[in-house]
Amino acid sequence: MLVGNYNYLLVACSLLVAILASHTALSMAERMHVTQNKRWWHVCGSVAMGVGIWSMHFIGMLAFSLPIELGYDLGLTFVSLIIAVIVSYFALWQVTVQQVNKRHVAVGAILMGLGISTMHYTGMEAMQMFPAIEYKKSLLILSVLIAIGASYAALNIILWMRERTEAIYISQILAATVMGLAIVGMHYTGMMAAQFPVNSICGAAGFGVQTEVLAVLVGLGSLMLFFVSKLASVFDAKATFFMQSLDAANQQLKTQALYDQLTKLPNRVLLEERVKQALHQANHHKHLVIYMVVNLDGFKSINDSMGPSVGDAFLKETAHRIRLIVEKQHTVARTAGDEFAVVLEQVAPEEAAALAEEIITVVKAPVIFDGKELVISASVGIAVSFVNGETYEDISFHADVALQHKKQSGKNGYRYYEDAMNVDAARNLELISQLRHAIEFNQLSLHYQPKFDVKKGCVHSAEALLRWEHPKHGFISPAKFIPLAEESGLIVSISDWVLEQACRQIKEWRALGYEEMNVAVNLSSVQFSQENLYQSIVWSLAHWGIPAKCLTLEITESTAMQNVEHSLIVLQKIAELGVKISIDDFGTGYSSLLYLKRFPASELKIDRAFVSLVCTNSEDGLLVSAIISLGHEFGLKVVAEGVETKEQKDLLSSLECDTLQGFYLGKPKSAVDFFLENKAHMKKVHVEETHHGSFGLKLSFEE
Repeated sequence: MLVGNYNYLLVACSLLVAILASHTALSMAERMHVTQNKRWWHVCGSVAMGVGIWSMHFIGMLAFSLPIELGYDLGLTFVSLIIAVIVSYFALWQVTVQQVNKRHVAVGAILMGLGISTMHYTGMEAMQMFPAIEYKKSLLILSVLIAIGASYAALNIILWMRERTEAIYISQILAATVMGLAIVGMHYTGMMAAQFPVNSICGAAGFGVQTEVLAVLVGLGSLMLFFVSKLASVFDAKATFFMQSLDAANQQLKTQALYDQLTKLPNRVLLEERVKQALHQANHHKHLVIYMVVNLDGFKSINDSMGPSVGDAFLKETAHRIRLIVEKQHTVARTAGDEFAVVLEQVAPEEAAALAEEIITVVKAPVIFDGKELVISASVGIAVSFVNGETYEDISFHADVALQHKKQSGKNGYRYYEDAMNVDAARNLELISQLRHAIEFNQLSLHYQPKFDVKKGCVHSAEALLRWEHPKHGFISPAKFIPLAEESGLIVSISDWVLEQACRQIKEWRALGYEEMNVAVNLSSVQFSQENLYQSIVWSLAHWGIPAKCLTLEITESTAMQNVEHSLIVLQKIAELGVKISIDDFGTGYSSLLYLKRFPASELKIDRAFVSLVCTNSEDGLLVSAIISLGHEFGLKVVAEGVETKEQKDLLSSLECDTLQGFYLGKPKSAVDFFLENKAHMKKVHVEETHHGSFGLKLSFEE
């Protein structure tokens, strides 16, 4: 047998090529795992891996020499290359399926090992030796087993690389080294199995590709392929990163465009799209769509007094509560600062009512921030799509109309839309538009209702009540236009005007000699939450030059309790000016006696609802008596409003109520009429019945 020799420098080069080929293949496999263009990288990875294995094989062949001239048949050499690429393609396909199991790896390793062996021995046949090369069966079988083992290791390494997220570059180098050693081990085991008889002739010598040419081609080709493959892999990684960043940016823009950034709920844009889809499906499948609009009563006061950070946290908590009780197949959206929408599909109207009740309940549950308990309520408007062809604009408008009706009739509840509401809604819009110019056109005025001191038998103060005389509709009840003013935001400018006009009137009465005259002005919840309330009071008192003691500010119990800590701070500052504080509608809210004791109030007003039944309902009588006793215990004067009968007057007087106010004692009058009516009784000292059954009144402004 001919004895072969090895050029160990080329052997080392073959190992280096095997490692480079393995590293390139791993890089390609990694790109296949993360890139979107998987087919392209599958092909590139197969070519890189196949050429790498083939290059290592032929560099190893070049490292081997016999004492005869050698060459390689071009056709068989090319066939061996194609075999290596096909085998690599199949192997990579095996490990890039979605769910890879041990069976995939085992089958892939066997086929890949057999393919590499076929490539190797086809390359050996390219020498076209005469007589034919003889092989030691044990070493030949061992080389095939090594090829299968190397393939199994390579496929497992590729799978392992898919799971790696840290130190990926170092891991690739280590894995490529293991794969390169395995491939080289298979090749040289196969070469050891080959035996060349004495007098063998290489048929490809002189006709095929010469070893020197093949060495140059393989060397340059391998380096070029590895360089281009690595460059493409790096470029694709950067391109993929760019595309992923672009996708993330687009997704963020989409989220910002369709979702509320604070609550992460759908915004009005996405809500409109979902409602349109729901209505389309409802028309097609003949089921109902129910649209609910949820408004947070009193949220503005919390936001203005506690600051936007607390307001935002409050909204997030409220959104979370609503989302928890609405089933996932339905939509919950935030449509405005303090407003949410709920869209229900394929549910009965009575189910919507039950959900509305549940929403109101969870919204009313106290929210604790920095140890402070915040409580608000919710009003809900509900619209049902009974008619085919109804649009998003229709159903959302109907829900808004129902909401406004609910808020006007009393908050903290829900209301279904009715067709008759449209007429009222149109009129309300007209009134709001005209209310904007009511001050400018002198349509607003203040009327004054006397407050009677029971013990002294005199009128000692009056309450300023706002009136609107509309040129077309005549007198419009405050119960009608005040809620509209609050909803439209006009209440702020109107309240400032009322405060200024009341101070002006106090000055006029003082100029006539009635220096102790006191006028009470109602503060709306919106006005009370304004940051410039204190400055407005100070300015009005200074502008008209009146003592603070001549002004009383009435705030409802419910308004004071919306944000107790803020109320205490604001009321304390106002009280320090010398302005008197009166807690209005006492008994209708949810105040704590501990808080009541802390308020710097000088007066409690019993709500007219209790006064109206004080003579006919024993429970109301006991409640009124308890309120009077409680007020006195806290050192407060107690006022009963809504006194309309002699029986009510007598009973309240016997209960030692300090002040009475109502139609029985005197109706609200213009400033002129109020003065003239009370001036006629100035000399009367004692309380007397007049011929029309009302009290005779003594003015005691000089006290």
